Amino acid sequence: MEGSECLQLLLRRCREAKDCAYCPYSRFPVGAALLTVGGEIFSGCNVENACYSLGVCAERIAIQKAISEGHTRFRAMAIASDMSDFITPCGACRQVMREFGTDWDLYLTKPDGTYIVKTLQELLPLSFGPEDLHKA
Repeated sequence: MEGSECLQLLLRRCREAKDCAYCPYSRFPVGAALLTVGGEIFSGCNVENACYSLGVCAERIAIQKAISEGHTRFRAMAIASDMSDFITPCGACRQVMREFGTDWDLYLTKPDGTYIVKTLQELLPLSFGPEDLHKA
């Protein structure tokens, strides 16, 4: 990711999104901020539902917002929670991210502001993507 100012904005936006989470059942707020190749940032928070399986993760909401605005190429995503360890996306979110490539960075944060950077390839090795549908 280029520029510390851009990175700081991405990290701030994921923390702000976390504050909007609707999580009355798990009490586990998560926020995500997605950076497009064009430099736009889309944020998302987890939204739970009384019918538990209908809840949606912050990462997928950020991606869906970007897609709904015509963006399909991404550079990075930052994720925040109140967990004392680095937050990581669930398997479903990793697979949805994979739909849009493997060469983008994920900033996994802690509440104290520290973060580690992983690529999607590191978090989802030997993954299945759109190009695999064309293999015979």
